[in-house]
Amino acid sequence: MVANCDHLTKLKFFKALPHAFTEHGAMMAANVLNSHQAIEMSVFIVRAFVKMREQLMATATLAKRLAEVEKLLLVHDSALLDLYQKIQPLLMPPEEPEKKRIGFDVRESRVKYRTKKPKNKKEQ
Repeated sequence: MVANCDHLTKLKFFKALPHAFTEHGAMMAANVLNSHQAIEMSVFIVRAFVKMREQLMATATLAKRLAEVEKLLLVHDSALLDLYQKIQPLLMPPEEPEKKRIGFDVRESRVKYRTKKPKNKKEQ
């Protein structure tokens, strides 16, 4: 009997075997290898996996907290920018008022009595 498995052709299989195993694999190896050194190494490997999982959880927690802080900073940045734009005109030096002149300033209309200048030189 031959089975046609065309749906498995899309899967990629590596020719090389993996060089790592999980903590469950370490426990299974310790059960198969019944020696004191195998048990010590499996316990060491399990502790390493537990420590690695704790570090990954701490990293995920830190990444989540960092994203929250970044979101909060973006809100604060926009608020600070708005505040700066509103305060900026107040920081400009005030315009100096026009100085008043000391003394009298008399503006008279033109004098009505003028002497007529001769138009021609002959009239003189």
